[in-house]
Amino acid sequence: MNTQQWLLAVCLAASVPVHAAPAFQPIEVKDSELSTLRGRFVMPGRIISFGVVMSTTWQNANGDMLGARANMQVQSTTVTPQFYVQTFNSKGSGTADLAQNPGTGIVTGGAGLTTTQGVTQSVRAAGDNNSAYNNVDINVSQASAAPTPAAPQGQVLAPGSTITGTNGAGSLTVASNGSGVQMSIQANNNQGTTSQALGQGGLSQLTTLLGGSNQVSNLTQLNVVMRNNVPASGNIDSGLSQLRGLRNMGY
Repeated sequence: MNTQQWLLAVCLAASVPVHAAPAFQPIEVKDSELSTLRGRFVMPGRIISFGVVMSTTWQNANGDMLGARANMQVQSTTVTPQFYVQTFNSKGSGTADLAQNPGTGIVTGGAGLTTTQGVTQSVRAAGDNNSAYNNVDINVSQASAAPTPAAPQGQVLAPGSTITGTNGAGSLTVASNGSGVQMSIQANNNQGTTSQALGQGGLSQLTTLLGGSNQVSNLTQLNVVMRNNVPASGNIDSGLSQLRGLRNMGY
């Protein structure tokens, strides 16, 4: 029996009343049963605020920058959860004499990256002097009340709708469909692509670079605020009594 299985057996023993401890005998938990465990649970009412922030940007060698930021915050007072999208579009200082050369890199394979589950992050580069950044931040805090939500900014991304933008860096698409929210940028001059999708229990951040001197960033932040919940002293005493009962069993 490996360490993880023994640890689970000990946790099961802690949930048994003290008077039943002498009759308890630890048994090995099958791998098939362990595979169904999903970690800790949160008691109902503990989460009082949940927010998601997604941002995707692309800056080419001329300094042209294109991107978007989507924000959603859910609280008990929220009537209908919805994303608000802000787009970013700025022109760089490059001139016609310093025009970015078309990308000549070739990247093969990777079709399966769009069909994975869970969190998928990929950067594939076939160029020089590029910078690519994929990151997921999960921030969990506690408070006695939900924070005051900031005033919504940007366009509402209604289900089934699309928000677009374009400039010298490329073409931007932010879409909401039955499977979640997706941001994608198709860079000009065959420089590459980047996309970020959230929904259906998964998150993907994929970047392919075919040219040079591009700066790409994908970021998703999950912000959770939990209500302060101090357990009653009786619950603490009960838990300590159960743990003391394990000493009689040799743990």
